[in-house]
Amino acid sequence: MKIAAISGSLRAGSSNTAVLRAAARLAPDGVEVMQFEGIAGLPFFNPDLDDDNVPAPVGAMREMIGSVDGLLISSPEYARGVAGVLKNALDWLVGSHEFPDKPVALINTSPRATHALAALRLTLETMSARLATDACLTLPLLGGAWDEHSIAADPALAEPLRVAMERFAAFISTVQA
Repeated sequence: MKIAAISGSLRAGSSNTAVLRAAARLAPDGVEVMQFEGIAGLPFFNPDLDDDNVPAPVGAMREMIGSVDGLLISSPEYARGVAGVLKNALDWLVGSHEFPDKPVALINTSPRATHALAALRLTLETMSARLATDACLTLPLLGGAWDEHSIAADPALAEPLRVAMERFAAFISTVQA
């Protein structure tokens, strides 16, 4: 089983990116989590370019999304909303055939970031995602110097993350059946 992970943060020391990398380390056997590293290279969404010849970075993202069984997303909240780079990436997926009915799980790294999470859920539901609600998780990483190793090594963080990944894999298996 293959899962693509997308961070909505461009920061080098992002807790959102770190938690996705930790999730990859804690995923069940047989589950490969691949980081999508190209979000910063996506051009601004333009419907005039959303045809059979989309810009190369968009085509690469769509190809990756089409090749995986599920999508794991972690994004910060900026000004009570979804990070612009993530929203831009999702806008490029709206008209694609790769995204509809794709299983999606969300990891929130701040218990205070509720507005963006609600907006992201609404956007994903509108885009016909299959939201794995039992696999969605909020971890208290705000204000800490967390990296993938420290997250995976802390039982209070690693265990819920491991359970969420197991639930997501089970959800994907159920959807594919």
